[in-house]
Amino acid sequence: MSVLQTTLVLGGARSGKSSFAESLIAASGLARIYVATAAAGDDEMRARIAHHRDRRGAGWTTREVELDLVEVLARDSDVDVAVLVDCLTLWLSNLMHAGRDAAREGTRLADWLRNATCPVVLVSNEVGLGLVPETPLGRSFRDAQGRLNQTIAAAVPEVAFVAAGLPLWLKRSSIPPA
Repeated sequence: MSVLQTTLVLGGARSGKSSFAESLIAASGLARIYVATAAAGDDEMRARIAHHRDRRGAGWTTREVELDLVEVLARDSDVDVAVLVDCLTLWLSNLMHAGRDAAREGTRLADWLRNATCPVVLVSNEVGLGLVPETPLGRSFRDAQGRLNQTIAAAVPEVAFVAAGLPLWLKRSSIPPA
C-alpha cells in the first residue's frame, strides 16, 4: 500500500493516462470511487464508456456527473476513499456546452482540491501539443483546456504526463516507495 497524493494525470488521446490513474488508485489500498464525466450521447461514446468500465473491473463505486463536479466530490469524499475523476476534458466540454463559466468552475475545483480530505486523481487531456484548431470554438476549447490544466496543476501536489503508457512526473511532492 502506497501513500497516494492528489494527482493530475495529463496525456494525449489513448496515451494510457486512465490506466495509469487507475493503477495509482488501486495501489493506495483505499476504497475506490470513480467519477465519470462522460455523457453517453452516441454509440461510439457508449462503447468507450463500456471499455473503461470493463477495464476497471469490480471494486469501484461509480458516480456520473456532467456539470456539478465539486458538489459530487464534496458529497462523496471521505478519509477512507480515493477518488478518480475521468476526465476533466469532458467536464470542460460539458461546462462550455451548458454555457457555464469554465474558468470559475475550474477555480472552484482547484480551491476544493487544496482542502480535500481524501486523495483525488484527475485525468485530463493535453490538447495544446497538436495542430491549431481551425474553428473559433475549437481554439476557444483548446485555450480553456490549457488554462484548466494549469489551474489544477498549481493546486495539486503531484502532476504526471503519460505518453505511450509511460508516466513522466512533472511535479512530485513525495518519494515513491522502493
